[in-house]
Amino acid sequence: MTTTTTRPDSSGQDSLRWDSTFPVLRLEGAGARSFLQGQTSADIQHEDVELIQSCWLTATGRLRALLEIQLDDSGANVLVLAGDADAVATGFDQVIFPADRVRLRDAGRQRRLQSLNRSKANEVMWLSADQPLPANWANRLAADPDELERWRVEQGWPTGDGELNGDTNPFELGLADWVSLSKGCYLGQETMAKLASQAGVKQQLRCWSCTEKLETQQRLFHNEDRAGMVTSVLPKRVGQHWIGLALIRKQWLDEPSLHGPDKQLVTIRRPHGFQDPPHPDAR
Repeated sequence: MTTTTTRPDSSGQDSLRWDSTFPVLRLEGAGARSFLQGQTSADIQHEDVELIQSCWLTATGRLRALLEIQLDDSGANVLVLAGDADAVATGFDQVIFPADRVRLRDAGRQRRLQSLNRSKANEVMWLSADQPLPANWANRLAADPDELERWRVEQGWPTGDGELNGDTNPFELGLADWVSLSKGCYLGQETMAKLASQAGVKQQLRCWSCTEKLETQQRLFHNEDRAGMVTSVLPKRVGQHWIGLALIRKQWLDEPSLHGPDKQLVTIRRPHGFQDPPHPDAR
């Protein structure tokens, strides 16, 4: 796209929009709500919002996909924000039984808008194929891939391969609001309840910056102790530091800086959008 408009900084308030399409699965039938209640982490039965954000977990609480769910009178649309949509479809299909009163099909792709700002909740909207861009979105430029990735890192949006890798759980990634601790049994519920009530998490996602380039999967250190691992690295902009995301062990979360494998000074901070996990002593 060619434009002469001066692009705002990606951290600006309401200045950019994330405008993309995502795969959608359709659950058709009266049992869609109950089925999703048992297969995803949000309280589908009691959420009173148009779009419900939820996690699809393994039985041991590992994050496999991020979902956005829209319920209607005849079923539900399940948008796969991050993760393997085919794996979600296969996983759902394997546990659907006639008594569930639900059928699964591929619904294609859905256009989705999200405002990119860091100081308040981001607006989200789904658009139908023939629906024009609403007026209140028209003054927001569509973020290019670099702007979107920088927003992702600043917010701590854990959709990179290093964060959403099948080995992390929602509390480590700052997705506490995507997990219900009050609803009944669901896939991965036992582990999430244990983490909330007694075990706590061993690491959390943090932003990092450094004057020198780091690589994904490189370790970070506090003195000689292993303190974390780099999960995402962004290309450096002229006059700026290298930035990215890292999983930091809990004993080093309050440290303002760590160092890389070659003694590089690495500044650490909490992502703007990180949602704290429940306190380990919470009941």
